[in-house]
Amino acid sequence: MEQINQALFDFLKGHSDQITDDWLALREKKFGSIYSADAGIHAENTLREQNRMTNRTLATSLIGDKEAFESLKNEWAELVAGSRVRTGTPIHEVLEAVGSARLVFWTYVERFVREHDDEVKRSDLLRWSEDVNRSHDDIVYAFSKEYNELMQSRLLAQQSLIDELGSPVIKIDCERGILPLVGDIDTSRAQVIKQSVPQRCSEEGIVELFIDLSGVSIIDTMVAHQLYELTQILSLLGIKATVTGIRPEIAQTSIHLGLNFSGLDTYNSLQQALHSSPVPWA
Repeated sequence: MEQINQALFDFLKGHSDQITDDWLALREKKFGSIYSADAGIHAENTLREQNRMTNRTLATSLIGDKEAFESLKNEWAELVAGSRVRTGTPIHEVLEAVGSARLVFWTYVERFVREHDDEVKRSDLLRWSEDVNRSHDDIVYAFSKEYNELMQSRLLAQQSLIDELGSPVIKIDCERGILPLVGDIDTSRAQVIKQSVPQRCSEEGIVELFIDLSGVSIIDTMVAHQLYELTQILSLLGIKATVTGIRPEIAQTSIHLGLNFSGLDTYNSLQQALHSSPVPWA
């Protein structure tokens, strides 16, 4: 059994370039896809290198070297997942391509069987079929796991940037800063603002923060309460909070909640607030 397995492995290894050529020949034109037939020579070279590794990984499973297979599988998953995340390739396109790679790989197993018909037993063929299918499932799982982890990491980084851009503390002189809030503020965004703004003010040495709400159209009761808590946190840190641009409906919501803004300076506009606030020495 080991002898025929090794013979099949050597056959597949010897036909590695042909297997990859046959797989690449299956490509069709897909706009913007790395798998497109017209994606260019760089994309083709990338796919060629990765498909060779796919074939080597699958072939290794046929000779029972589990340690080598696991190592190749993990290396392949990291390589391909990283490449597809960088190119923004949807996971369904990858799974389709890997599926077609398995079919091409199996045609060469069949070719080996035909050329060695007198040596290959039915039990060998059944075992190879099981090994290839199981190994294919293993590499797809490893890829999907790695792809998901990379995408989650990227999404977290993007969300962090969005959160930062959504609550920018702009320093206008040595001690004063502006927090211009624009767009709808939901509970999640309000929570981020409440957590991040005090820290940024402390880091920047801001002692007076103008919270401008003129660009905010809707605030529900929960968000109004979160913004009120923000002013209280700033006060505890020794940072004076000045609120500007409060719309009538927002003021009504605050009164309905019983929120007491009497200890805060409030102005109709940011311009009015800045004009009324003395400029500290730089």
